[in-house]
Amino acid sequence: MSFLNVNFFSHVLGMGCIANVILPQSPPDKILPKPFKTLYLLHGLSDDHTAWTRYTSIERYVQERGIAVVMPCVHRSFYTDMKHGGKYFTFVSDELISIMEEMFPLSNKREDRYAAGLSMGGYGAMKLGLSCPEKFSVAASLSGALDVERLLIDNPGSEFSYLIDDSDESRQKNDLFLLAKRLNESSQPKPRLYIWCGTEDFLYQDNVKFNEFIGKTKFEVKYEESAGDHSWGYWDIKIKTVLEYIFSV
Repeated sequence: MSFLNVNFFSHVLGMGCIANVILPQSPPDKILPKPFKTLYLLHGLSDDHTAWTRYTSIERYVQERGIAVVMPCVHRSFYTDMKHGGKYFTFVSDELISIMEEMFPLSNKREDRYAAGLSMGGYGAMKLGLSCPEKFSVAASLSGALDVERLLIDNPGSEFSYLIDDSDESRQKNDLFLLAKRLNESSQPKPRLYIWCGTEDFLYQDNVKFNEFIGKTKFEVKYEESAGDHSWGYWDIKIKTVLEYIFSV
């Protein structure tokens, strides 16, 4: 595998950005088929683009799969077009994909694109899948912050109120429950969804609530829970399960 630290300019954000990229590398006796299937792997609120490679063995896990991994930095944006700040969802869902597919031999087919993440990144991955079903065939959340409505209500005056406002327009764009309901009622293709959360995680009840909701829809969903809290030891294990789920069809 090849590991690249990619610096580039975002016209959407109006500034220089960074992403870590893992690319398959052909062995001496074999040429790997291109373009590569791609996992967009998203970091959490207190992390950055380096977290997944620092705290897990993601490079080793994807080596046998022959897929690329793109890990962008979005700071504490919650993968939103922020109320006060940059348009980070537009950046991740549109511009980043275009830039990465221009720079590297990545497939532009929906069935070859996947999104996954932890905590804030779990929310971001689900949002990508539910908002852009024409671009992503799988969305996976590990310990995801899946109920932003609750975060806004329970944390008045916090940074969440600067990221997402309580207007109907904002809720339509950022509330996963509303996004899932809208997509469920449409004729658009629906991504397969994977959700895991530890039973000792502070976001556990949000995950249970979302699973109960999504289970009543037409989505194909695999929900799992097990003993665990909000920590990397569990995410390192469960990202392997995510890869297994991606390639289970």
